[in-house]
Amino acid sequence: QAQLVESGGGLVQPGDSLRLSCAASGSDFNLYVKAWFRQAPGKEREFVAAINWPGAITQYADSVKGRFTISRDNNKNTVDLQLNDLKPEDTDMYYCAVDANHKFVVETTVTSYDTWGQGTQVTVSS
Repeated sequence: QAQLVESGGGLVQPGDSLRLSCAASGSDFNLYVKAWFRQAPGKEREFVAAINWPGAITQYADSVKGRFTISRDNNKNTVDLQLNDLKPEDTDMYYCAVDANHKFVVETTVTSYDTWGQGTQVTVSS
């Protein structure tokens, strides 16, 4: 059974860094676009970053550009999200996702992604 498992979340102070990782198993997700989304209680899930299969194309939400970096290791079947200069407004549950309909084109909408992890909590507070 295909699944995605996120790790690396935690409680940090403003300005700190975290590295989230998402490991895939049970399916060859290496062939497809991978992404990170985030969601706060009572709010809609929002796009954070995505990367295509070769890793040549990335896209970021305006709110995280210059602070977050998405990367993937197709040998390990993982996708990571480096979070730098964290702000209280970055506090959310972070989810990784796979778009099994695309290899090269990066989509930013929730409905484009068909497989999701359970999420890892990031809390930024002083």
